[in-house]
Amino acid sequence: MRDVHQWFGGYSRDHQNPTNRSIHWVCVPLILWCVIAALWAIPVPAAFAEPGLWAGAAMFLAWLFYWRLSRPLGLAMLALFVVFGFIAHLAYAALGPWHLLLLAGALFVAAWIGQFVGHRIEGRRPSFLTDLAYLLIGPAWLMGKLMRRAHIAY
Repeated sequence: MRDVHQWFGGYSRDHQNPTNRSIHWVCVPLILWCVIAALWAIPVPAAFAEPGLWAGAAMFLAWLFYWRLSRPLGLAMLALFVVFGFIAHLAYAALGPWHLLLLAGALFVAAWIGQFVGHRIEGRRPSFLTDLAYLLIGPAWLMGKLMRRAHIAY
């Protein structure tokens, strides 16, 4: 398995244009939240009284990937998952599952359009078209940038 620096290096090569990078700062977190919110809206078995089971399971599996790459990065992504899960929970309570799913779907499509516009400007294909694991690397790459700015090694 590649280490975190190899993953981030590969991702960085496809994201050199400042406009594309700016678009990614908006669209990547939005896409991540949309996935969590959509999974939050999926009904859970009656034995589990609270929604969010499927989102929690997906976040846990993604977290395992991040934890294997880097303990500090894994902790940072865990914090992000907690925040995004909390926002999804609040949106679920306010909107209900159907409207949350509609909101997540609309924002997801808009964010992906933004991503493809950014890559059109960049002149390079999105990284995930070469390896689907880059769908997990995008959010971590941004988190890694935040960690570097805060002088936290990953």
